Amino acid sequence: MRLFQNSGIAPSYRPRLAGLVAGIGEFEQQKEAFLNDRYGAAHILLPVLDRRPEAFFTNGDDESLQRAWARKNGMAEDSPLADILLAQIEHHRTDIFYNLDPFRYDAAFVHRLPGHVKRKIAWRAAPGRIDFSGYDLVTCNFPSMRQLWEEQGAKTAHFFPAHDPELDAVAANRDRDIDVLFFGGYSRHHQRRRQILESVARLSSRRRVVFHLDLSRYTPLAETPLGWFGPLNAVRRPRTIRKVSAPPVFGRAMYAQLGRAKIVVNASIDMAGPDRGNMRCFETMGAGALLVSDSGIYPAPMRDGETMAVYEQPQDASERIERQLNDGSWDRIGWAGHRAIREEYSKRRQFERFLELV
Repeated sequence: MRLFQNSGIAPSYRPRLAGLVAGIGEFEQQKEAFLNDRYGAAHILLPVLDRRPEAFFTNGDDESLQRAWARKNGMAEDSPLADILLAQIEHHRTDIFYNLDPFRYDAAFVHRLPGHVKRKIAWRAAPGRIDFSGYDLVTCNFPSMRQLWEEQGAKTAHFFPAHDPELDAVAANRDRDIDVLFFGGYSRHHQRRRQILESVARLSSRRRVVFHLDLSRYTPLAETPLGWFGPLNAVRRPRTIRKVSAPPVFGRAMYAQLGRAKIVVNASIDMAGPDRGNMRCFETMGAGALLVSDSGIYPAPMRDGETMAVYEQPQDASERIERQLNDGSWDRIGWAGHRAIREEYSKRRQFERFLELV
């Protein structure tokens, strides 16, 4: 089976990636630098991580990476990224196209695929309207999201992120100096998250609290006198949150911070619905930190009081965190969470499920 996996990168990750590939002109070396950084590794399939020759991986929105391939293969310097991705699929003689970025590469792209592509599968776990026609299957681990895609006419199936084995060494460290860690977005779509973070940030007077925030591009303006009034209030951080804020971290830099944290707070976006179990949950538990997350419907291995901890209301989060830190249960439950994710959501099981979908 000749597998082609396409992914994408967040704008805020691009500066880090640019530093990793600085001075590297070749496609394979740039791709290797990306894969070694483990960005989004929970979603990258086992044959790609194992560097199997029949598996091809790329980030179709990474202009530096894609143009490196285009140059080597004689394509015009100004070739559209969609044309480069299509040429890669043709060159690879792909059987199975698995796309983690159907927002960019939707039905219009899929309808251009050559006949040797026998199966087209997408992953999408965020709301929004996308034309999935042409895809044989749209996968996700959130039932409510799958229902949304089905209402739009797509055929869906259950699929899931998996534990990155690189986190095993991170989890083994139990001597941790950060009491509470958070990393994630902070924008107008995160108003409930703002309430949760404000509650948790108040612990900083007696605990070490660090928030790695990926800020809205309007936040710097919102935190000047010009932003004190009007709609920018939604992206302005309260003083308590600003005091514990740090720049966003990604890839192995994020793994390093996870290895220092006793507790990691998770707070779903306002549009998430009732389902829980995003990539952040898998990464946190995989790293052996205690996941403290908002109430909702979680996958079976994520059990309150056994492998993670749940809070109901924003103001409850800080109380739950204090309790787990005071009695030391963060260590026991965090380690149990690591074992559960490693055993029940391994890369092998993820790929076995993928083969069932194919």
